[in-house]
Amino acid sequence: MAEFALPANSKIGVGETYAAAAGTKNIKKFKVYRWTPDDGKKPTVDTYEVDMDACGPMVLDALIKIKNEIDSSLTFRRSCREGVCGSCAMNIDGTNTLACTKYISDVKGDVKISPLPHLPVVKDLVPDLSQLYAQYRSIEPWLQSETSAPPDEERKQSKEERAKLDGMWECILCFCCSTSCPSYWWNGDRYLGPAILLQAYRWIADSRDEATGQRLDNLEDPFRLYRCHTIMNCTRTCPKGLNPAEAIGKIKQMMVERQG
Repeated sequence: MAEFALPANSKIGVGETYAAAAGTKNIKKFKVYRWTPDDGKKPTVDTYEVDMDACGPMVLDALIKIKNEIDSSLTFRRSCREGVCGSCAMNIDGTNTLACTKYISDVKGDVKISPLPHLPVVKDLVPDLSQLYAQYRSIEPWLQSETSAPPDEERKQSKEERAKLDGMWECILCFCCSTSCPSYWWNGDRYLGPAILLQAYRWIADSRDEATGQRLDNLEDPFRLYRCHTIMNCTRTCPKGLNPAEAIGKIKQMMVERQG
């Protein structure tokens, strides 16, 4: 366990090591954050030796194999396994990403896995997302219009209007971006963070929505929007290749234009 290089004063202890079966040749070590809130013990890092000749290529494949074959107490979220649902977001090898789209082969040495940072932990790799979902509800993420929809017909957009939503509708709310943002770490109770602000701009930019003024009023606050300092961690870590920082910049630009 020494190679994990925990600081001497770390609050995370050395956990269990689960060795692979004798004779296993192709071994990869997974060092996984473990914590159970009701056992009175401090968090630990457990080490699992996995036979890569009998494991799929993704980090999620290894976690499922660990849970099914080595340690059934390991807890994590997962669902689609296709990079669509965002459930398996976690910190892998120092970067927030999706376990289902992260190749084990991309990690040199041991694979270090912990929950998304700066959130309360429910258990092991499961973070508490309650605050983030409450902030998502606060932006009212649905189409708002006083104009009645055409009878028996959808609300139409031109190709140019629809194109403005590209780079935003793909967001899967995995929150890799928000939990990589130092501004959100320190002001998460008031600053909405990149994931929510990207979603907010998705509705502001939608030509079918008629609540732009109300939406901007809702964001006009020293903390809800303006704690963004364009650090760009959000854009660098997004597993879908989106640019939340650009969306935040466009909201700020609209704020200036409406005041001018």
